[in-house]
Amino acid sequence: MTTAKDLFIIAMDPRPERSVGQGDLSLALAGAELIDLIDAGTVTVDEDRIVPGEPSPPQDRLLGEAAERLSRESPHERIEDWLWRRGRDLAAAYQASLEEDGELIRKRSGRLSFGSERVEPVDTPARRAAAERWEEREPVLAALASAVGVEGGRPRGAETAEEAESAEDSDDFGDEPGLDDEAVTAVVTAVHDAVMELEAVRQRRTIENSAFANLWRGP
Repeated sequence: MTTAKDLFIIAMDPRPERSVGQGDLSLALAGAELIDLIDAGTVTVDEDRIVPGEPSPPQDRLLGEAAERLSRESPHERIEDWLWRRGRDLAAAYQASLEEDGELIRKRSGRLSFGSERVEPVDTPARRAAAERWEEREPVLAALASAVGVEGGRPRGAETAEEAESAEDSDDFGDEPGLDDEAVTAVVTAVHDAVMELEAVRQRRTIENSAFANLWRGP
C-alpha cells in the first residue's frame, strides 16, 4: 500500500470523534503521493519546486497517475500549486479505488434498509499494515495525519488548552519527529499550510454567508 492509501484508511477509522474534511484529506493525499514519488526517486525537490526525474511508472495505479501528471516544463511546479491541482477531488478517487480493491465497504448506518450509507475499512492485511504503521507513529504518516486533524489517535481539538495554544504559536511543522529529509519536510509543511489556507477560506465564507443572511433578515 502507498502512503496515500494508508493515510486514507487511518482517516476513515471510525474511532476519531471529528470527521476529516474531504478537502483537507485531498490535499494531504496529494502530499502523500509526492512523498512516495520522492522516496522512489521519481522526483526531487529544489527549494519549493518539484523536479521530475527519469520516468519510472509506479505499480500503484493512482500513484502512477500522479507521476504522469507531473509538470516537466521549466520553471517546475511549486509544491503548493501541485497540492491544489492534484488534490482536486482526490479523496473521492481514493475512496473509489479502495472500494474497488475491497479495502472499503459500504454499510447502512441504521437498522432500516433505507438508512444512510457509510464507508468503513475492511479488516484486510493492507488495513492491518496501515494500522501498524500508525501505531508505531511512522513519522511521515503521523505528520500527514496531523495535518488533517488526526493526532496521536485523537482528533485535533481534543488536546489540552495549553497544547492548543502551543500549536497555534508554532508555524514550523518541520519539527515533526523523525522528518530528517528536507524534501519530505518541505512537502509536509506545504500540506499544513494548504490545509490552514483552506480552513481560512471556509471561515471567510461562513462569515460572508452569515452577513448576507442577516442583511435579508433585516433589523
